[in-house]
Amino acid sequence: MSSLYSRSKDLSSRSRKSLSDSPPSSPSYSSKTSRQDRASSRPDSSGVESASDRQSARTSTFTRRENRLASLSKTEDDSASKDYKKLYEDALTENEKLKSRLEDSKQELTKIRSQLDRVTQKQDRISERSTTVFESEKREKEALEKRVSDMEEEFKVLTELKSDNQRLKDENGALIRVISKLSK
Repeated sequence: MSSLYSRSKDLSSRSRKSLSDSPPSSPSYSSKTSRQDRASSRPDSSGVESASDRQSARTSTFTRRENRLASLSKTEDDSASKDYKKLYEDALTENEKLKSRLEDSKQELTKIRSQLDRVTQKQDRISERSTTVFESEKREKEALEKRVSDMEEEFKVLTELKSDNQRLKDENGALIRVISKLSK
């Protein structure tokens, strides 16, 4: 019983997808089983449903379904044929709006790109200037460092010269004393 239930459940879910998908001459499995269930629940006097009863039930179900589908398609056709012009005009206006928005977006994009290019150029100039300034500052620093080292060397030389000068003065004084003693 459960396997029959699951099978009929699977088939009924497939048949629910669309009524218009199933061909009118062959009813779906679920409608067959539901008719069989109805037939078994109300048996005629002999306990078996006659073929003519089944045929008339099938025909009446088919007729009702076709009438329903025809009425739905007529109302859809009538409303759709009346609205084609309006739908076309609506689509045209929507297209025009979208085109204008697209043009606005394109213009805004070109403005933004030009601004970006200007900013990028400014940054490049600034970076070039900063690079130039950095290089000139670096050269100045190197020149100052060289000058300081030269001055330190000169200071060392001056210190040595002062000490040499003092030594020479001392020697000169000693020599003058020696010469003055010798000349007496």
